[in-house]
Amino acid sequence: MSFDWYLLIPAAFFAGMVDAVVGGGGLIQIPALLAQFPQTAIPTLFGTNKLSSIAGTGAALWRYARSVRIPWVVVLPATVMALLGAWGGAALVAWISREAMRPLVIVLMIAVAVYTFMKKDLGQQVTRPLHAGDRWKGALFGGIIGVYDGFFGPGTGSFLIFGFIRLFGMDFVQGSASAKVINFATNLSAIGFFASHGPILWEIGLVMAVCNLAGSVIGTQLALKHGAGFIRKAFLGVVVVLIGKQLLDLLA
Repeated sequence: MSFDWYLLIPAAFFAGMVDAVVGGGGLIQIPALLAQFPQTAIPTLFGTNKLSSIAGTGAALWRYARSVRIPWVVVLPATVMALLGAWGGAALVAWISREAMRPLVIVLMIAVAVYTFMKKDLGQQVTRPLHAGDRWKGALFGGIIGVYDGFFGPGTGSFLIFGFIRLFGMDFVQGSASAKVINFATNLSAIGFFASHGPILWEIGLVMAVCNLAGSVIGTQLALKHGAGFIRKAFLGVVVVLIGKQLLDLLA
């Protein structure tokens, strides 16, 4: 098996850095894996990507949890329902074409980008306390995001952050930290799924995981140091790139 570490190592590092701030590291890692292993089965590459990503996500979650108050009353129900929803979303693939979702996702991403850009104060500070009833709203939100992640996937991290800010009054730092909890859980679930559907490239995935973790440490430090304003700019940048990627795939 011939491949180039000079591409995979920086790809994993920068993916970890981006993921730690706003998510979207798959935009970097997956094309790198596809380019290096064009003959390898997709489940194997996706599983290898998740193996690498979970290291960075776990490191970011640990660092955020030490510095940011994660609102578990909302995040835990959302995480449980996201895991259940992801399983159901994966089952939907047999009934509905993924490509049917792409135009709707593009519209939603554009709406998120425009709304975030126009609302300059969105996510700059926590806007309201959480209530007991928010746990049920969190469960519903997590279930919907989980179904989307299991069925289609692109932009899940961005939708999570935007939802936590818009629905629960979090700021960008708290929203990003909360999103990491769900990201970690769904990544763990995905590794189990892909490992059962094909061999994972364990040696390559573990080396990439170390690089992803290193990038995650730097990304998390930048996010905590520069705060909500920095994360907002990174968030808008990643959403714009996601919109462009989905438009290219749609046209192709």
